[in-house]
Amino acid sequence: MTFPIRIKGFTTDVLKWKPWLDVVNVDTATPAQLAALDEMSPQARSSPYFLVLAHQPEILLQRSIAFNAIMFAPGGMPRAERELGATVESRVNGCVYCASVHAQRFEQLAKRDDVISQVFEEPATAGTTPREKAIVEFSIRLGAEPGKVSPDDILALKAVGLGELEILDLIHSVALFAWANRLMLNLGEPVFPETAAS
Repeated sequence: MTFPIRIKGFTTDVLKWKPWLDVVNVDTATPAQLAALDEMSPQARSSPYFLVLAHQPEILLQRSIAFNAIMFAPGGMPRAERELGATVESRVNGCVYCASVHAQRFEQLAKRDDVISQVFEEPATAGTTPREKAIVEFSIRLGAEPGKVSPDDILALKAVGLGELEILDLIHSVALFAWANRLMLNLGEPVFPETAAS
């Protein structure tokens, strides 16, 4: 049995999320709202976050299509590394909820949590291999200073073995979470389990 990581306000505990806006009522939702929720995932109809976004079903639908394509498409970068990029971006942006969810997904896929502890403690030095360190460093740079990413940053990824499709997948996953974090941070707040809050 593994125990949740709790470092500097970030955690791998399963968190809830409290919206600051009213949510769509599934019982009175329009067909377009229900279709957008279902495109995201089977759990979206019970998620306060997606029920807030469902007020604008066309935007939610396009977001869901993009999210699923970026995070789950076969080929390219391994899914665990996409989740690592998402976790790093969420940590840099201070999005505790997203960092928790995607750290958990990394752990499930990679079967380890060492780099997650490092990302929560100090992202700038995180990584257990040269490839992982390069992924983390690039994710930080792209998230914090997107206008300063240069060909040298891409060459650094290639130097540790990332192919062009993997680099594109990493950029997509980090960019997606630049957007997702801003939605989640400005539409509500994470709710910690009683045991984690103490």
